[in-house]
Amino acid sequence: MSFSATRRHFFAWTQGVLALGASGVRAGRDTESTVDYYDKLGVKKIINAAGTYTALTASIMPPSVQAAVAQAAQHPVRLAELQKAAGEYLARRLHCEAALVTAGAASGLTLATAACITRGRAEAIEKIPADMAGLKNEVIVQKAHRNDYDHALLNCGVRFVEVETLAEYERGFSERTAMAHFFNAAEAGSISREDWIRVAHSHQVPCLNDAAADVPPISNLWNYTKMGFDLVTFSGGKGMRGPQNAGLLLGRKDLIDAAVANAMPISATIGRGMKVAKEEIVGMVAAVDWFLSQTDEGMEAEFRARANRIAEHLKTIPGLQSRIVIPPVANRIPHLVVTYDQARVKIAPRAVAEALRQGSPCIELNPATGHKNSHGVTGDEDAIVVGVWMLQPGEDVIVARRLHEVLSGAL
Repeated sequence: MSFSATRRHFFAWTQGVLALGASGVRAGRDTESTVDYYDKLGVKKIINAAGTYTALTASIMPPSVQAAVAQAAQHPVRLAELQKAAGEYLARRLHCEAALVTAGAASGLTLATAACITRGRAEAIEKIPADMAGLKNEVIVQKAHRNDYDHALLNCGVRFVEVETLAEYERGFSERTAMAHFFNAAEAGSISREDWIRVAHSHQVPCLNDAAADVPPISNLWNYTKMGFDLVTFSGGKGMRGPQNAGLLLGRKDLIDAAVANAMPISATIGRGMKVAKEEIVGMVAAVDWFLSQTDEGMEAEFRARANRIAEHLKTIPGLQSRIVIPPVANRIPHLVVTYDQARVKIAPRAVAEALRQGSPCIELNPATGHKNSHGVTGDEDAIVVGVWMLQPGEDVIVARRLHEVLSGAL
């Protein structure tokens, strides 16, 4: 199949998906063709060979989710009723006491923290974060688990108590401790999930697990609540392929109820600005239904097939080697890692990434490209990393051709 034919196939497929999602909106009303606002606004479309990164607008929703979003957009409902019904449905499907659709995993972190601070103290909801007098305001965390998303917790007016050993953790609790926070994708830290839960519960303190990017495997949606974490947050727009601005907060009913009390549409709350529209709530429910209809084995087989197609196309580059790597926790799907002799192929991986970014079509490679020891993918090697799981039909061939052009041009 030629390059142009591949692109025609892809764009025809995309137009069909968009037509399916928009058909309910247009039916009986407006038969005008859909305006491509990316083109109208002059925004360049990309091929996502990186992954489910927020800056790259995360994932593309499957047709069934797009259709559910379009259908939900047609009818007003009472938002609190929708939230409640969606939460009850999701809790049943995900084997936990309660669930809340949030504005992404980061808002789940904020609402979880607010819940742990204000539970049983309704008057505190309007006070935080400006007035923390008389409230529990400390969150225990492993030093190695500190990360850029800490701000989502700090927004609630807490301060972190850092620990490194199990003994320090035991000593870290006080009457001011609101919560113990665990970052699921941390690559370091000496305290296990099981010990983290056990010690916190011995002090009657709830545990939050930030598992934002940690599906697949599908079972992680209930593994951590069943393990004993009181609250777990996931991103909805990553592996589950829901709306980008949606997420899940799962866990104990009393704590989810407290999170709801701190959330929109209630005005005087820290969560008021973390609005989740009716379309996003329905889209998140539809995404969970879609995700649970998949299998880990089926998804992995498809991702491996894409990676192998790209690797096969690159075999004629002298000295090039490729392998498939699956990170241990976050983004746990097959990635294609490509290495080569840069003295022979005279272009560095980061320069390859930039060439694909500046080319037509615009292709984004995984940000681990050109970085050693990057999140369990590249190890000690300076490599090209292709994240295949967000590629759409036919795009693996396009990526393979462009990589071959750039690498062979540097011989």
